[in-house]
Order: sequence, then structure tokens, then C-alpha cells
Amino acid sequence: KYGDRKVHHMHMRKKGINTLINIMSRLGQDDPTPSRLIHNERLEFLGDAVVEFLTSVHLYYLFPSLEEGGLATYRTAIVQNQHLAMLAKKLELDRFMLYAHGPDLCRESDLRHAMANCFEALIGAVYLEGSLEEAKQLFGRLLFNDPDLREVWLNYPLHPLQLQEPNTDRQLIETSPVLQKLTEFEEAIGVIFTHVRLLARAFTLRTVGFNHLTLGHNQRMEFLGDSIMQLVATEYLFIHFPDHHEGHLTLLRSSLVNNRTQAKVAEELGMQEYAITNDKTKRPVALRTKTLADLLESFIAALYIDKDLEYVHTFMNVCFFPRLKEFILNQDWNDPKSQLQQCCLTLRTEGKEPDIPLYKTLQTVGPSHARTYTVAVYFKGERIGCGKGPSIQQAEMGAAMDALEKYNFPQMAHQKRFIERKYRQELKEMRWEREHQEKEPDETEDIKK
Repeated sequence: KYGDRKVHHMHMRKKGINTLINIMSRLGQDDPTPSRLIHNERLEFLGDAVVEFLTSVHLYYLFPSLEEGGLATYRTAIVQNQHLAMLAKKLELDRFMLYAHGPDLCRESDLRHAMANCFEALIGAVYLEGSLEEAKQLFGRLLFNDPDLREVWLNYPLHPLQLQEPNTDRQLIETSPVLQKLTEFEEAIGVIFTHVRLLARAFTLRTVGFNHLTLGHNQRMEFLGDSIMQLVATEYLFIHFPDHHEGHLTLLRSSLVNNRTQAKVAEELGMQEYAITNDKTKRPVALRTKTLADLLESFIAALYIDKDLEYVHTFMNVCFFPRLKEFILNQDWNDPKSQLQQCCLTLRTEGKEPDIPLYKTLQTVGPSHARTYTVAVYFKGERIGCGKGPSIQQAEMGAAMDALEKYNFPQMAHQKRFIERKYRQELKEMRWEREHQEKEPDETEDIKK
């Protein structure tokens, strides 16, 4: 009512390229900070991760022989909006929701969608204000009216490897060379597993057949590890980035929980050296990015099963969250294709349809199991970049990156200037650290010689 309208709306506006760049350039708060956004979208973002985590954990333990695909199908059925709206109806959430009485929610489908979002926000609020246990009990009570079914859902059995050796299985290390090697990894990360076979299973690749040591490969663990990482990353971002809307938080989370970042962390921890494969030569194997990322997700699952969520929080606080500053300063929260599209949209002519980049596959070489694709990207009929990769998607990413480097987009220059002016000192320190890290391996090599 009073004062400058810009002040009233500065925390509400979330559309537009300049708003996006401005908000995504903000570094996280050191301490947990309350948000000034008054709607429930941020809580919905958190609640969505909590619901997915709870569903994944319970399905993982209740169906120990079900493969990753089956678990994913069941999870989708439980966490989809249609089902969450039914759970919201049980609580009669529509009677308590605060919304503008416009035409938006007059249709039943729109109201049910809003109720599903409100239910996720409620679970997020219970998790924050109460605990994970409180959210688990509420979700379980709403899922099952039958007390017997609810009891089964809430009190799931231990992992099969834990059931075989209830106290510990570390006595098996003496007779198993595989477990003996994994003790080196335990020492390196400073965590001693109570059930070390869980760690062995996390490092067992799909190509290895069934064996009595691990009782299977790591695909199921990868399914669980992904949802654990999503929850821990979501909670951290929710607490430390109070000015970010749901979409902005999603972009930041995608920069953390993706194959590239996970593979990098796995490589830095030397996980590839401990991977259990069916290769009898015992030579070190060069693993693909996806396989390395799967190893890390499986390790996160093993850490959670053997210890608890607190250990995963600590691991990600050390290995993942410090990278956020670099991602923000380098604007790595946006993938090259999205970035190129934004740059092209800023060059649109007034009153005309915007020109967008077009990708064309130029060449496909190699056998079906090891193809290499060459893709070019065109803007206004002109080729502006070219890229190669083992899949069309990766080749397109390469082409977009090439275009961003070669083509002189005003938007890219503006973003770089904006970040340079805002974080001159931080960028200076980051570059110095990078140069220092690059020098260290060279110095080590010289000493060895």
C-alpha cells in the first residue's frame, strides 16, 4: 500500500533473464536463514524430496529382491500428484488452503494439483519443525488405513546382508581378499563400516554375477542413493539459499546431483580402484562417467544403511557443498544448451518470433555399442558450433559449449561482467587456488624423479 512497489515485489518476482542471473549469482548464507518468500513453493520443493526419500527407503527394504526398474515403478505410483491429492483429501487440506478466489482453481483438476502441492509443503514443514521420524509416521498413517499394513510399512526388516550377520561381518575380512582391499578405502575416508559387505556390494558392478559375498550388484543401492542425495542436497539448499525460488533451487541442485559432479567426487576419492568387476586380470579399469556416478550413489546408500543420515550429511558437507561457490561464480548451474538458448532469445527482433538454435546430426561412426556422433548447432541459418560425443545429447552439449565460446553473445559478456564486478575478490581467490592445485601434482612428479 505504501512506499516503493519495487521493494514490495523484489522477493516475489521470478521471471526474466535478468532476475534469473541476479538471484543465481547470490552465494549461500553461512548460517541457516529464514526466507522472505511468503508462498509454499519452497516448502513444496523440500517436501517433494522428503516424500521421495521415504518412499524409496521403505520400498528398498520391503522388496529386497525387486530390481531397480520395479522399485522405480512402485515409487512413481506413490509419489505422483494424483495419489498425493488423495492423501491430501484425507486430511481435508482444501478447507485450510489459502488462495485467491479467481478462476484458477475452479476446475477440479487444478484444485487437486494444488492440493498435492500443498500436501508436499505440509510434509516439508513437518520434517523441518519436527523430524524425519514425524514425517515418516504421518505419511505412513495416511498411506494405509489398515493397522496391519501400516505396521508392515513402518517397521521394515533389516538389509539381507545385515540379517545374515546381525552384529558385524568384519570377521570375514581375514578370509576375503576383496574385503581386505576395501579396508584401505575405509581408512582413506575415515569411516569404519559395521557391515563391510554393504560397502562391497556398493562397489560391485552389474557385470558381476550373483555371489554369496555381496548377494548381488549395486543397481538397487544406486536407486536408494539417488533419493538420499536429493534429500540432503534439497535440505541444505532450502536452509542456506533463502532468496531462491523453487526453480532456482532446482537449478542449483541439478548442478550438485548430476553424473558429472558425482563422477568427479568418485574419482577424487579413488573409487574406481575399488570397483569389483568380472575382469580376472585385476588391471585398473577406466570407468565411464555414468558408472563412476553410480558407484558414488551406491556408496551413499551403503553409508546410510550401515550408519545413518547424519553420516551422509557430513560426507556431502565435505565433498559436495563447498563446490557450490565455484558453480555459482562460473555459472555452471546452467547446462550449455539452456545457456545458448537464453543467449539466442535475448537477440530476438521486436515483434517477431524469436530465433532458437537448431541442432543437426552430421555424422555417426563406429559400431552400435561404441558410436560417436558429430552434431552441429545453427542459429539464423549460420553454423555457430560443432561437437562430438558417445550420445547425441552429449554431442549437442559439446556443440552448444563450442558455440558459447566462439560466438560473441552480448548476454554472455554481460553475465561475465556482472559476476566479475560482484565477486572480484572471490574470483581472484578461486583462480589462485586452482593454479596452486595444478602446480602441486607437477611438484610431486619432480620430487619423485
